[in-house]
Amino acid sequence: MSGIQGKVIAVTGASSGIGEATATHLAEKGARLVLGARREDRLNAVVDGITAKGGTAVGVFVDVSRREDLQRLTDTALDQYGRLDVLVSNAGTMAVSPFDDLRQDDWDAMVSTHVTGLLNGIGAALPVFRRQRFGHFVNVGSTAAYVVKTPQAVYAATKTAVKVLTEGLRQESGPDLRVTLVSPGLTDTEGVGKGASPEAAAAMAQQRDEIAMPPSAVASAIGYAIEQPEGVDVSEIVVRPTVQA
Repeated sequence: MSGIQGKVIAVTGASSGIGEATATHLAEKGARLVLGARREDRLNAVVDGITAKGGTAVGVFVDVSRREDLQRLTDTALDQYGRLDVLVSNAGTMAVSPFDDLRQDDWDAMVSTHVTGLLNGIGAALPVFRRQRFGHFVNVGSTAAYVVKTPQAVYAATKTAVKVLTEGLRQESGPDLRVTLVSPGLTDTEGVGKGASPEAAAAMAQQRDEIAMPPSAVASAIGYAIEQPEGVDVSEIVVRPTVQA
C-alpha cells in the first residue's frame, strides 16, 4: 500500500520534538497512529491535539529500554487496527559530556535508548511484519554518525550503531519489508543538550538557536519515505540545516 492515508504507524519518543512533529504530520496525511513515550502527560496532549483535528491516535506508555513496552506498543496497534504498517524508532537522549566528566549513567542511557531501544523495537515488530508479509522500519539516526564532534563521542557512537543496525536489517529484510534510516542534523527541539554537562548544554543551545532547522523538516523526510509506492525502499535520508558543516 503506497501513500500514508490509512496506514497504521507506531512512533516512539512521540511526546515532543521530532516525534511529536512526525505524529502531527502523519496524522494530517491520514495515518492511524500508536504513539509511545515516557511522559504520559505530554503524550496525552499530543494525542488530544491530533484527535481534536479529526485525526486518529492512541497513546501508550513506552520506555524503549524495556522489551515489554515495545511489545505493548505493537500489540496495541494490532488490537486497535488489526495490523502494523510502520514502526518509527525515534526515542532519543542527548546527554553529552566530555569523557573526563565520567558521566557513565548518561553513557548507559544513550546506549539503552539508541541501541537497546532500537533492537527492542525490531524484536517486537519484525515477527509482526514477517507474518503480515509487509512492514516498514524507519529508524531515526543523526548526522553525528557521519561527523564526530567533541564532546559528543558516546552519542555519536550510539547513532553510528543505529546506522549500522539499520543497514544490516535492510540487507536481511527481503522483498516484503522496507527499512529506512533518517539522519537529522541540528534540529530545534527541547532535547538538544538536555541532561548534558552545563558547558555542553550551553554551547548546544546557542548553536540550536542560531542554525537549527524545525522538526517539521525531519517529519517531512520521514513521511516521504513512508509514502513511496510498494516495492520502493528509500534506504537513507540525511537532512540538515544548510549552514551545518
